[in-house]
Amino acid sequence: MAKRISTQVIYNKLRKGRVAASTLAVAALFSLSPANAATLKVAVAANFKSTLEQLATQFQQQTGDQVAISSASSGVLYQQIVNGAPFDLFLSADCERPERLEKEGRIVPNSRFTYARGQLALWNTGTPVGTDPKLWQGKLAIANPRTAPYGAAAQYWLEQNGAWNIAGLTLVTGANIAQTYQFVQTGNAPMGLVAYPNVKMAHPQGQVWLLPADAYPAIEQQAVILASSSQPKAAKAFADFLRSDAARSLIESHGYLAQ
Repeated sequence: MAKRISTQVIYNKLRKGRVAASTLAVAALFSLSPANAATLKVAVAANFKSTLEQLATQFQQQTGDQVAISSASSGVLYQQIVNGAPFDLFLSADCERPERLEKEGRIVPNSRFTYARGQLALWNTGTPVGTDPKLWQGKLAIANPRTAPYGAAAQYWLEQNGAWNIAGLTLVTGANIAQTYQFVQTGNAPMGLVAYPNVKMAHPQGQVWLLPADAYPAIEQQAVILASSSQPKAAKAFADFLRSDAARSLIESHGYLAQ
C-alpha cells in the first residue's frame, strides 16, 4: 500500500485585533487610491494566484480600483467564506464550491461563471520516468484531494491507471497545488502532479508531461460575486473584465483553457 505523508492544514479564525489591523491597512490603501476608487478583496485558488496578479494590474490600470488578493486551496477559502471572511469575489479551482455557495444563497444571483479550465501535468526533476504511473517509484507530490480540485483530479487519474495504492510509490500531500509545486521545487519530492500553468510560466528544470485533458474530470474553474460584498459595482466590473477578450488572452497564455 502506498504510504501517505500529509501536511496539516491549520485554519485559525481571525481575531479582533487582526481584523482591526486589516481594516486599517485597507483604509490606508483606499486613501492612496484615486477618488471614488474601490479596494476589492478577492479570494483565489492557489493555482491561479500569479495569473490573477497580472490581471489585477491590468484592471487597476483601467479603472483605478485596487485588488487585494488572498490565496489558499479552494476548500479552505470556501470555509473561510462560510465563516464570514469579508471577500468580494471568490475564484475557485472548481465549480463545486461556487455551486454550493449559490445554493446556500451566499452569492449575487446569476454571478457564477467559468473563467478558466485547468490542466494537470507531471513535473519530474529526478530520473526520467515513463507515462505509466504503475512503474513509478519514490515520492510523488499531489495536492490534498479533499480540499484542492487539482488534487482530486490527480487522485482520479492515479486510480484510473491503477497507481493510487501501490507499493513503492509514496504520496506527499500538499495543502494546496502551490505547496505541491514547492515540494518538487525544493526537492522534498522528485516529481509531482501539478497545475500545468505553474510549470509553463516558471520554466523549471526537469521534464514536464501534460496529461491528456480527457484523462481526468475537467477542472472547470468558476468565479462568483459574494452577496456580502461591500463593493458590488466594482466586483461586477472585475467579473466582467475577467470575461473580456484581453483577460481570456492572458489566461490562455498562462496555460489555461479559457472558456
